[in-house]
Amino acid sequence: MANPTSARVNSNPAKPVPSSSVMAVVAPAVGWFIPGAGHLIQRRWIRGLLLLISIATLFVLGLMMQGHIYKANGGDILDILGFVGDLGTGGLYIATLAMNGGQGAIAFAIADYGTKFMIVAGLLNFIAVADAYHIAIGKKL
Repeated sequence: MANPTSARVNSNPAKPVPSSSVMAVVAPAVGWFIPGAGHLIQRRWIRGLLLLISIATLFVLGLMMQGHIYKANGGDILDILGFVGDLGTGGLYIATLAMNGGQGAIAFAIADYGTKFMIVAGLLNFIAVADAYHIAIGKKL
């Protein structure tokens, strides 16, 4: 007779299958374009608003400090990495390029800090996009 307190362990648990729902595609895409919106459309109001406020604030502060926006080029590896970081802010990056902003030369230390603020805002948005995706597929609550 089996002991009722002993638990049987499945040696081959079923692996979770990624969801192919529409939300798993829409939430990350919208979240990239508008920071925090991937959470907002999934009714994660507080998290979405905190992400929107923090990413937009970092980006705007970086612009106010006369930070430099990186453009796509095949040059130096640091320029490429800066471009990827800036691109992470999505719509903020596109709007800034359209308005010809972020073109200041980095002549002062504060402008260099502003450049880093904008890159960090993009990297934070990439993390938020991944989080929105994991929520959409049910991997995270």
